[in-house]
Amino acid sequence: ALTTPEGLSTWLGTDARVDGREGGRFCLKVGDQEEVGMIHEFRPTGRLEVMWDKHSGVWKSSRVLFQVARDGAESVVHVQHISPAFDDESNRAPVDLFWKGALQRLRDSMESA
Repeated sequence: ALTTPEGLSTWLGTDARVDGREGGRFCLKVGDQEEVGMIHEFRPTGRLEVMWDKHSGVWKSSRVLFQVARDGAESVVHVQHISPAFDDESNRAPVDLFWKGALQRLRDSMESA
């Protein structure tokens, strides 16, 4: 769900291209924006960190850290989207709203699999 085009397209964006390895490129269409970045860190089943390019859309020069852990029979995904721009509430609020919807879609897609 985090590192394949098919998985990402079910919950995060409408079109995804991913080279699922450290140093691999990560391209994602979110709404009418294309977000382009690089996988900075990849530990299968545990951690994924994507650094978004300065030429990316809304997420330019930010990074997203996904951490996955087991909690009994369930998996828990923690997402941290980091950018100095998010220090301003007016910039952070739409991103928070986006991630709430995206994580609900992730949960729905995983439960229906």
